[in-house]
Amino acid sequence: MSTSVFRVSMVAAERSGDMLAALLLQGMEKAWPQLRASGIGGPQMTAAGFESRWSCDELSVRGLVEALWRYRHINGIRQTLIQDLLASPPNLYVGVDASDFNLPVERLLRQKGVPTVQLVCPSIWAWRPERVQKIRDSVDHVLCIYPFEPDLLAQHGIQGTFVGHPVADVIPLEPDRLKARLSLGLHAEAPIVALLPGSRPSEVKALALPFLQAAQLIRQQRPELKFVLPTHELLKPVIDAAIAQTDMHSHVQVVLGRSHEVQAACDVALVASGTATLETALHKRPMVIAYKMQWLSWQIANRQRLLPWVGLPNILCNESLVPEFLQEQVQPKVLAQAVLRWLDDPVAVAQIQQRFTDLHHQLRQDMPTLATHAIQKVIAG
Repeated sequence: MSTSVFRVSMVAAERSGDMLAALLLQGMEKAWPQLRASGIGGPQMTAAGFESRWSCDELSVRGLVEALWRYRHINGIRQTLIQDLLASPPNLYVGVDASDFNLPVERLLRQKGVPTVQLVCPSIWAWRPERVQKIRDSVDHVLCIYPFEPDLLAQHGIQGTFVGHPVADVIPLEPDRLKARLSLGLHAEAPIVALLPGSRPSEVKALALPFLQAAQLIRQQRPELKFVLPTHELLKPVIDAAIAQTDMHSHVQVVLGRSHEVQAACDVALVASGTATLETALHKRPMVIAYKMQWLSWQIANRQRLLPWVGLPNILCNESLVPEFLQEQVQPKVLAQAVLRWLDDPVAVAQIQQRFTDLHHQLRQDMPTLATHAIQKVIAG
C-alpha cells in the first residue's frame, strides 16, 4: 500500500461508465489512500471523490452519424484533455469504455511513458475487429468484464484480465421484489411492466414514443397493468412529451434514477439494447429488447456486426433467449405482443430466470479488487 499521492486520470463517457469507474475508484483507494482522480465522469464518480472537469453527458452519443454531428465539440474536449495530460502527466490513465474517445488519448500518453489501462474491452468480438491494432498500440492492459475476452485479446498479443462485471456485484443474487415495490410505492401484487428506453438522448428520442404506444396497446388487453419508467433529469422533458402524446399520464409512473429498483420490482421489462439489458437479466426478469438509431448509423453498424444478436443476455448465453426488435421492427404492436407473451407464460419465465441466475454467478468476481490488483501489476512493470 502506497502512502504517496497517486494521480490517475480517468474518462467515462456515459452513465454506465460512470458506475463502472466509481466502483473501480473504491478498490483503488484501498491500494492508494492518497489517490487523486480527475478527468471526465459522472455523479457516481464525483460521489467517490473524483474531480470531474467535464460531465460524461457531454460525450454521450450513439452511432457514427450522431458522433459526426458532435465531433467538433467532443474533439475539442479531447484535445484540451490531451494538452493538460501531456503538460502534467498522471501516474496512470484509465479509459472507461468509450474506446473511440479513449484509445487516441491512451496511445499518446503511452508513447510518453504513462501506463494506460482500458476498463471494458472494446467489443472486437461483436463488431469492428479492425480495432485490435489500435488497442495493441494504445493500451498496456485491458480489464475485461466478460470471461471470454482475455483469451481473445491474447491471440492478438494484448494483455487482459477478466475482472467480472461490476453490475453482478451490485445486484443481489436474489433481488428483493417486495422491498423494491414498497420503495417505489407500488402494490405488492400488481403486475408491473418496466419501460427502459435508454440513457442517451438519441435513444430516448427514438424509443420513448413507441415504448409508450406499446404500453397503450398492452393496457387494452391487461388494464390492471402498471407501467414504471426510470429516467434522469436531463431526459425527463422528452419522456413527458411522449407521455402527453399517448395520454398515459395515469398509467405510467416516472421515477428519477432508481432503475435497479424498477428492474427488481417489475414482472417484465421493455428495454433498449445496452447495459440495461444485462442489469435486467441479473435481476432475473424476462425482457423484450428494442433498438433504433439514425438510419445511416444503423447501415454502417449493421454491416460491421459479427454476431446475430445485439442484446447482451443473448450474446453472453450464446442463444436467442429474449426477443430483439431492431430498427423498422420497432413497432408498438410487435413490442406489445412480445411483452404479453412473457406475462402469459410462467414456465418460460421460470426457465429464463434459471439461465440468468447461472449467468450472474459467472459474472460475479469482485471487480474492484481484481481490477486494482491488475493495475498494481501494470504500475510495477
